[in-house]
Amino acid sequence: MAKKAAKRARSTAKSTERAAKKTTPTNEAVRNPVVHFEFPMKKPKRAAKFYQEAFGWNFISPGEEHGGYLIAHTGETDSEGMLKDKGVINGGFFTKKARKQPKHPSVVIAVMDIIEAMKKIEKAGGKIIGKPDPISGYGTFVSFKDSEGNVSSIIEPDDDWK
Repeated sequence: MAKKAAKRARSTAKSTERAAKKTTPTNEAVRNPVVHFEFPMKKPKRAAKFYQEAFGWNFISPGEEHGGYLIAHTGETDSEGMLKDKGVINGGFFTKKARKQPKHPSVVIAVMDIIEAMKKIEKAGGKIIGKPDPISGYGTFVSFKDSEGNVSSIIEPDDDWK
């Protein structure tokens, strides 16, 4: 019995190793980094106060034309609001009534070509939610649902962000 169990374990390990090799990121994954996170909120002042007190984040509002959106600075930024430290991302908070998407945290992934990325998402079994939406000063944005039902977004940054 022990020999059979050991043989099954080796077989499972080999299968897992083969599957890992098939799903190991290529260099393309490096070109599509997570660049932003988003959290839903009910009350902007309360949300900003909580994350400022709990984590030291700073918040700015890009204006009412952005539906009450708040930008969260999670690290030290330069005069243009860009992070100084590598490996740190900023995020944003949107009011739950401002968006027609599931109301849970998500990440935003930067892509070079949003139309090509949308095609890849659909080919891989995902679903695009809505239409690409230009966000002045940032880029073109669209949400998607992955194969597991998670909702995230992609953004093709404006030229000055690339």
